[in-house]
Amino acid sequence: MTETLVTPGIEGLRPYQGGKPIEELARERGLTDIVKLASNENPFGPSPRAILAAVQALGSTHRYPDGSGHRLREAIAEFHGVSLEEVIHGNGSNEILELLVRTFTTPGHHIVFGRPAFSMYPVIATAHNVEFTAVPTTDDLVHDLGKMREAVRDTTRLIIIDNPNNPTGTYVSREALTGFLSSLPEHLVVVLDEAYFEYATAEDYPDGLALRHLHPNIVVLRTFSKAYGLAGLRVGYGIGPARLLDYLHRLRAPFNVGVPSQEAAIGALKDLAHLKDSVLHNARERDRLERLLGRFARRVYPSQGNFVLADFGRPALPLYDALLSEGVIVRPIPGLDTFLRVSVGLTRETDRLEAALEKVAR
Repeated sequence: MTETLVTPGIEGLRPYQGGKPIEELARERGLTDIVKLASNENPFGPSPRAILAAVQALGSTHRYPDGSGHRLREAIAEFHGVSLEEVIHGNGSNEILELLVRTFTTPGHHIVFGRPAFSMYPVIATAHNVEFTAVPTTDDLVHDLGKMREAVRDTTRLIIIDNPNNPTGTYVSREALTGFLSSLPEHLVVVLDEAYFEYATAEDYPDGLALRHLHPNIVVLRTFSKAYGLAGLRVGYGIGPARLLDYLHRLRAPFNVGVPSQEAAIGALKDLAHLKDSVLHNARERDRLERLLGRFARRVYPSQGNFVLADFGRPALPLYDALLSEGVIVRPIPGLDTFLRVSVGLTRETDRLEAALEKVAR
């Protein structure tokens, strides 16, 4: 009886599977010393200024938050040099992705994104019964912008590019993205999902905000969940044309970002030293992680994020399970059966991973 109540798109979905929680592994295997390198979190944690701001805000949590997120959006606008009207706040950038699909597509429309890419793109499209084309990446797991351009139809309303790509860590260059954006028809909304923007170090990595002049409907997504270390507070944002964001605000939940979350995000923007330390550590430890995985994997993909993807050339689930028994949580990737994705951690956490791999991956 239940299946007759559910739309076909929802019926075929499965709940999102994040990295295994530390508490779950502790219950399952009786372990107490566990390292989690599965969910691309900042191992330094939040800025002390963000923590203080969140704690001070707790006394006001009997009141609803400012639904417009005025102070938060004002801080983001000032940080990026845009107007308040060009900023929308979200319960993570994932909420804004869903708002974009709900606002600008119907079941008669079409969406283009890559594969592999962020796993929620097909989930959101399917949930809203919107047809999509998931364009395979190149052999180097880089978004194939030429094939993505070819996939655009008259009915296409959204095209989404995560840059850097999650789960691959690869990126499209400034030159390639510039040409691509300039070639797109104006009936599209172009979404540049830059959740890992702060971690990118390649000289030719493009800042999507600097390319907004190339197309009239570009929306750039950023998040406080990664480099700012606020994953547990769920704060993301989008920057785009005010005329488009006005429609998103009409659908946005009234109180979508809580009081402590808004205040923590504002505090995080004020602590550039913490952000710089986090990014510098990530660059150093990411290089080490790539070299380490290269000793055990068939191929390691150079990353611009805070994680590294490795192809072990054999089914990865047994290795994933063996690492769990050693108290090290990494991430298997659905559809990439021989791959594991490993987040950049603290130096001692990489040490633990190295010892575990020496024991179980030889």
